[in-house]
Amino acid sequence: MLKLKIVSPERIEFEGDVDSVLVPGTMGQFEILTNHAPIISSLDKGTVRYAVSGGEKQSIDISGGFVEVQKNVVSLCVELREE
Repeated sequence: MLKLKIVSPERIEFEGDVDSVLVPGTMGQFEILTNHAPIISSLDKGTVRYAVSGGEKQSIDISGGFVEVQKNVVSLCVELREE
């Protein structure tokens, strides 16, 4: 189980427990699962996908940002992609 917090300049976009997070890293897409090694990475334009506990999948489109993973806590600071 991971704790996910997605923050944009406007507000907290999501905060809760998830099973996995898929992010568009600048060196390629990667997935974060429980007990992932600590990491800080920049994010590219793309879609963040996450599986909320219970199996429901959600996503958010971003134009860039950063992700930090530490002790099953995933923090994303993102700029939302404008349609």
